[in-house]
Amino acid sequence: MGYRQDLIEAAWDDRGLVKEPEVMKAVQEVIEALDKGILRVAEPDGGEWVVNTWVKKAVILYFPMREMSTTTAGPLEFHDKIDLKHNYSELGVRVVPHAVARYGSYLAKGVILMPSFVNIGARVEEGTMVDTWATVGSCAQVGKNVHLSGGVGLGGVLEPVQAAPVIVEDNCFIGSRAIIVEGARICTEAVIAANTVITGSTRIIDVTGTTAAEYRGYVPPASVVIPGTYPKEFAAGTYHVPCALIIGKRKESTDKKTSLNNALRENDVMV
Repeated sequence: MGYRQDLIEAAWDDRGLVKEPEVMKAVQEVIEALDKGILRVAEPDGGEWVVNTWVKKAVILYFPMREMSTTTAGPLEFHDKIDLKHNYSELGVRVVPHAVARYGSYLAKGVILMPSFVNIGARVEEGTMVDTWATVGSCAQVGKNVHLSGGVGLGGVLEPVQAAPVIVEDNCFIGSRAIIVEGARICTEAVIAANTVITGSTRIIDVTGTTAAEYRGYVPPASVVIPGTYPKEFAAGTYHVPCALIIGKRKESTDKKTSLNNALRENDVMV
């Protein structure tokens, strides 16, 4: 299918075009393609990630095109603009009550949703578990065989449209209540400990060598990361502010579905 990127760009620049039938059709086709996994908001390209800004624009333009409507599921009532996903059996996705995924998100075969939430534009690949009360925000990209533990929060990144979404690559383990936001990228096989917060500006300090190496919004492949602090001078004195510490590398011998506890114990962190 040839998607009308030109119409989406025109409507982005002139919002008065949003309700034009051909523009609505163009946007709806993009959202349907996102839902089916044909298009995606961001994709890997030679080790980097490229943001398809026009696809993000379509997601944003979809909201003013929609009318509020009420839906029910037994005694539960919802009032919203975006439909929910359906046909999970056909998709090969296991969905435990009360998991919710919005239309326009993509769930690959073998995904397991415990009671959790997946927002429009997000993509979750094969074999990934979204555990209880975890959230996959708008446009977040989650790879294959990832475990998002209970209460994990992957932030949504819709605007600015050129900003990269949150990215969690294949075979990562994200510990309970960890927060990944502002387009941070967690590279393949990384292990993030419980309660770690990683934003686009978080200092991520590799303390495994004789000299510390620092990253911002980026966790290298196979890193084992825990919460930390560092001293910072303020007018009122010296205080410790949050950071994340890379304390080791995930071993080749470690099974890709290892528990977080095992990965941390291999690096002499008591849990």
